[in-house]
Amino acid sequence: MSPHNTGPRSALSATLLTLACLLTPCATLTTWATHTLTDTPRYVDTMAPLATNPAIREAVADAVQDEVVQTLSPQPAAATDNPLTPFIKDAVRSFTRTPAFRTAWTATNEAVHDALLHALHTDTPGPVTIDLAPVTAQVRAQLTADHMPYAHRIPVEHTEVAVVPEAEVAGLRRGFHMLDAAAFWLPLAAVVLAVTGTAVAACRRRALTATGLGTALGGALLAVAVAVGRRLTLADLPDRIHRPAAAAVYDALTATLRTASWLLLALGLTVALASWLTGRREPPPSPTASAAPSRQPPATLPRP
Repeated sequence: MSPHNTGPRSALSATLLTLACLLTPCATLTTWATHTLTDTPRYVDTMAPLATNPAIREAVADAVQDEVVQTLSPQPAAATDNPLTPFIKDAVRSFTRTPAFRTAWTATNEAVHDALLHALHTDTPGPVTIDLAPVTAQVRAQLTADHMPYAHRIPVEHTEVAVVPEAEVAGLRRGFHMLDAAAFWLPLAAVVLAVTGTAVAACRRRALTATGLGTALGGALLAVAVAVGRRLTLADLPDRIHRPAAAAVYDALTATLRTASWLLLALGLTVALASWLTGRREPPPSPTASAAPSRQPPATLPRP
């Protein structure tokens, strides 16, 4: 093949394969987000084991305790000096270690996810809220059974907590629709670019090796992005929020994404190594076979 023809083909192949390798981690991220975070049963199954996490139990106990104490003592100073606060605190923490809490935790997470999906798929105004009534009702029942004074005054129907403020719902909805579209087009574009770049390459074995190395690099960068995102997420949280609990939630939600990043790394290295070993096993072209036979005029003897 003429060198003048292989130059443009190599440049085009390199461009297509580079774009494919860049799109691969992005496609993995969008696919994870749409198929893991937007599936209610999968989300609930992911969050269910966190009911036994000590940091999660502490964070939930503090939230429910503050709600109960503020209800019994509307004034902040009175809430701090309320003699019932230690008893409520012990009762709430004791409840977080019971099977009833695990049931309430699962029900609350399912309600949160359903409310969030409803806000993403509809144009209903207002913030995304959840109701802590299942947890508060269980605490009230336990306090009543322990003959705690004024336990019957704890309300159950007015414990809504805003998960997403109203000002952020519209932007979250637009981002979700963009993410949903990207989850379909990015993987398709990455595959088309990789196949086309390999097909037009002057040396397909080298193109396949480069694609494998680029995929491995994309998987490594995705793993680094997950780790950096964890650090930034925890750094932006207010001091009043339990960071260990937020870290536990982040780790549970991104477990599948971390696994996918390592799979990309392993798959890319495997493809690159297999392609390289295949190239080494190919015998080099024989010089005599590739050389064109010389055409010389037949020798003539001089006439006497």
